[in-house]
Amino acid sequence: MSFRGASAEAYASLRSVLDEQVRGDAEAAGRAGDDLFAVAQLMRREASLRRVATDVSLPASAKQGLVRQILAGRVAAQAAAVVDVAVAHRWTGTRDLPEALETLGEVAVVRSTGSDSGRLADELFVLAQTVNDAPGLRDALSDPSRSTGDKVALLQRLLSGRALPATLTLATQALAGTYRTVTVALATYQQVAAEVHGEKVATVKVARPLSDADRQRLTDALSRQYDREIHLNVVVDPDVIGGIRVEIGDDVIDGTVVSRLDDARRKLAG
Repeated sequence: MSFRGASAEAYASLRSVLDEQVRGDAEAAGRAGDDLFAVAQLMRREASLRRVATDVSLPASAKQGLVRQILAGRVAAQAAAVVDVAVAHRWTGTRDLPEALETLGEVAVVRSTGSDSGRLADELFVLAQTVNDAPGLRDALSDPSRSTGDKVALLQRLLSGRALPATLTLATQALAGTYRTVTVALATYQQVAAEVHGEKVATVKVARPLSDADRQRLTDALSRQYDREIHLNVVVDPDVIGGIRVEIGDDVIDGTVVSRLDDARRKLAG
């Protein structure tokens, strides 16, 4: 999630507050993630509370007092500290506050995995691919006639004993409807997992699986090019035929046979 103006400044400040609150405490980070998701949902649902919490004409102390009263006993100290600072800040738009709190919840859940953040990113990617490739599962998770509880139970059956608790937490949060689809939410969470640990995500499409050596060489080359660690997602796609296609954010490096044939056809047609 990207923010502009005052909201960008507020979010940067809140990231520092969150990092300080959960530093080195995986359990506290996990609880903070759950609590921040809940507060974000509350702010979205209660428009009057959201307007008061972002009203620049009200003293920060008055807004903080109201929110503290509402949240007393409902959230742990770590999330309460983040929300307390959040309502004292100025926001470019009223909806930026719950969006920032939800994004901070995502960051907190990533923090809860500690050294398993790479595994979290891999599990989110595999789950997104599974949902995307299974129309029945995708439809079940997006069906408005099914209850959220039913969808959560479906995810639990799919992931229980096979994935990190953080993966299930984020998969469940993907059902909240903040993002356009569940797969978009899962892809966003993977980007957050990489960003929290100073990485970028590269999706690589190839015709056949890469060997460990080729995978490492590609990772090293991309890390040098982008001057940061790269988390590699490899997608085997027979349509590629040969060569490789790399997507990193908005950048696309297309060295596939299909791409070269298309270029040749365009040149001949021109």
